[in-house]
Amino acid sequence: MKSDIEIARATTIAPIGTVAEKLGIAADNYEPYGHYKAKLPLSLIDPSKMKGKKLILVSAISPTPAGEGKTTISIGLNEGLNKIGKNAAVVLREPSLGPVFGIKGGATGGGHAQVIPMEDINLHFTGDFAAIEKANNLLAALIDNDIQNRNGSLGIDARTVHWKRVMDMNDRSLRHVIVGLGGTTSGVPRETGFDITAASEIMAILCLAENFKDLKERLGNIFIGFTLDKKPVYARDLEAEGAMAALLKDAIKPNLVQTLEGNPAIIHGGPFANIAQGTNSVIATKTALSLSDYVVTEAGFGFDLGAEKFLDIKCASAGIEPQAAVLVATVRALKYHGGVALSDMGKPDADAVKRGLENLEKHVENMRKFNVCPVVAINHFNNDSDAEIEVIKKKCSELGVKCAVAKVHANGGEGARELATIVAEVAESCTSKLKPLYNWEWSVEKKIETIAKSIYGAAAIDYTARAKNDLKKIYSLNMDKLPVCIAKTQKSLSDNPKLLGRPENFVVTVREIEIAAGAGFIIPVTGNIMRMPGLPATPAATTIDIDEDGIISGLF
Repeated sequence: MKSDIEIARATTIAPIGTVAEKLGIAADNYEPYGHYKAKLPLSLIDPSKMKGKKLILVSAISPTPAGEGKTTISIGLNEGLNKIGKNAAVVLREPSLGPVFGIKGGATGGGHAQVIPMEDINLHFTGDFAAIEKANNLLAALIDNDIQNRNGSLGIDARTVHWKRVMDMNDRSLRHVIVGLGGTTSGVPRETGFDITAASEIMAILCLAENFKDLKERLGNIFIGFTLDKKPVYARDLEAEGAMAALLKDAIKPNLVQTLEGNPAIIHGGPFANIAQGTNSVIATKTALSLSDYVVTEAGFGFDLGAEKFLDIKCASAGIEPQAAVLVATVRALKYHGGVALSDMGKPDADAVKRGLENLEKHVENMRKFNVCPVVAINHFNNDSDAEIEVIKKKCSELGVKCAVAKVHANGGEGARELATIVAEVAESCTSKLKPLYNWEWSVEKKIETIAKSIYGAAAIDYTARAKNDLKKIYSLNMDKLPVCIAKTQKSLSDNPKLLGRPENFVVTVREIEIAAGAGFIIPVTGNIMRMPGLPATPAATTIDIDEDGIISGLF
């Protein structure tokens, strides 16, 4: 079979105006970025047009190295919905360059279920990540400038500043750095570091902001640290929010592209789900709901991460809710949870699939705790046996959940007809109303405990001394009524990546709690979570190239 980039390049791509017409967008109401991309104005959001529209959330079982294909299924489902006559659009996150050059090599779907132009989307796209990076680093520069120039400054205590610089690349050498070396004119020396752009609070803010006014307010609310006389300092105290918002004037607008079959795709924002909320922007989702009857959107990693945050944070903040939730599973991933080594994935093993089903079962249970209507999508691989597929179907029948085999990688929208039909039926018939897992008014400890015990299956929560001190700070700043966005490994339902399947009787350890007051949540950090990833031994970057005609290769 052809590679993803070969399939994408062989597709005749329509002018962006043709895609805009499908959404009813007039030529003077979008901003072209070349021939095949466009920025959409916030004025397209119309709450009156969002009524009765169907929002479909796509999530997955706990990720494994064997692969799940959540983005591929999201794109394929959108193609399938259009195939059966529905007016549908898919809304996705933008890829981060770190994973593109690190392990993945690309993040625009796969096979015959892709968004295009895939090279542009995977690389610089429309410059949103660069703008977020600049806004973040402007605030960092203003903080260090205030520390340097004590006359008339806020008197920031450098020891209390946790704001870091960011860049959109996996670079472990930048996790811990010292700035301000070189003498008195080069700044005040202090320890700090870099995060990857997708893990920044600015990214989270952009994806939760409703408009420019909300964006500026959230930017101003960023908590920086304390003054030397123990007073809290926010970005607004540095008068930083106006300039930061100005840098984001285009980045706040969602991006319109297309699928391989010429259907609308809106791509905007890219917060990681194991650290931040893991979903595309509120603005992008509401734009799609204003323009389409069906909107397919994905939440990063497993249901315990991106989907929980989508429902408890994004939906609660934006006043939206899904009418159906799709859980993506693969035979390969279930075999991995059932104890099969990656090297043996090609061997049929229905018993291993059966053992791994406990992970799928837990995620389905979690979906129902939010009162959403579930569907299971079996993302098909060529070497999946009929017996293995039947094991999954039987379990879904026992759980009372509709499921469908999706062959979108091989067949695009045609391979998603059954899935699209089932999802449309569920979305149209579902009468359930979203039930958030917790009340924002609860104590911080109760919110953390509720997620850890109910969603992860933990037996207890343990707090380090540092986390206990962080709790005291949060309560003293009156930030305890914010929702919690737990940072946790994506590889397990627990905070231990080695515990596969459905672990039980484990303790979740909260080692620190970060404040993201601008984004509007606090971040309990569990396990060994890195905000600046490193490259693997053999990075995907080593296979990416460009020839003398400007043709890129190696993205897959």
